[in-house]
Amino acid sequence: MADAPSVSSDDIGRAFRASIDARQAFERPYRHFLVENVLPPGVAKALHDLPFGAPQLDGVSGRREVHNDTRSYFDAANMARFPAMKALADYLQSSEAVRAIRDAFDAPVDDTFLRLEYALDIDGFWLEPHTDLGVKKFTFLLYLSEGHEDLGTDIYADRDTHFGVSPFIPNSAMVFVPSDRTWHGFEKRPIKGVRKSVILNYVTHEWKAREQLSFPDTPVRI
Repeated sequence: MADAPSVSSDDIGRAFRASIDARQAFERPYRHFLVENVLPPGVAKALHDLPFGAPQLDGVSGRREVHNDTRSYFDAANMARFPAMKALADYLQSSEAVRAIRDAFDAPVDDTFLRLEYALDIDGFWLEPHTDLGVKKFTFLLYLSEGHEDLGTDIYADRDTHFGVSPFIPNSAMVFVPSDRTWHGFEKRPIKGVRKSVILNYVTHEWKAREQLSFPDTPVRI
């Protein structure tokens, strides 16, 4: 079963708050964080098992937006189908969640919009170094799949200088507040199976692709 009807936003909240309370902070090459045990295990599994197919790359990669027509989001239609998607989005839309995120990460998330992408990456995928600076005010890269320990996010000191790789541990995440220094990407390397993750962003009112937002008419409030 790809999802479970008993998913609770309260359970998600308890796990999420505990995970960020236990966060590990790193200052090099820019301030970022690692958090573990982000979600209740059953919720993480339900998200991992969602029945979405990975976009076919057709030999083209480097930026996710080149495959916009086949990307999956926690939008109204998908949240209606899958309780785990709805429960996670409901919690991350709450004042409690955005207040916890602001306090833990000093993230300017008040009066932004929740954007959650269900990312499925296959062999041939890569991402050029980029910072997320601009309309994204918070980035939380939640890893889901197993057996991909060496497929974490690549971290750079600048656009051309590779620094390291975050550990791809299921139900863990790399977190940062975008700035002109937050260079990250994904170096092309073999991917066995499907690399699954959830990309959490809070974005400003200037975000144009409203169909990607979980609650496009309602900004979050602290």
